[in-house]
Amino acid sequence: MCVFCDIAAGKIPAQKVYEDENYLAFRDINPKAPVHILIIPKKHIEYLSDIDNSNKGTVADMAVIANKIAKKLGIDKSGYRVVINNGPDSGQEVFHLHMHLLGGKRMSFTT
Repeated sequence: MCVFCDIAAGKIPAQKVYEDENYLAFRDINPKAPVHILIIPKKHIEYLSDIDNSNKGTVADMAVIANKIAKKLGIDKSGYRVVINNGPDSGQEVFHLHMHLLGGKRMSFTT
């Protein structure tokens, strides 16, 4: 079973910061920045590469949600990063599409 599906179903608790009928956003349990939020579709989609014409609005919806959360948490003016990993070599650990929203500090880029 998918841990993010269980979180979306309410079977596993999470610190929610946003929820609607199709999406959920919650605090990462292993944050890499002062603000580290995970945004997921409630419908299970394994990879970013599974996005096609039938579900292409998903990533756009997630970006809109990221913008709303950034404003709510006060990082919209200073800047923030959004990341979607795709597959094991990218660092994806949970195989349910998710967007990381990171902010609250100056970011550097390292691989």
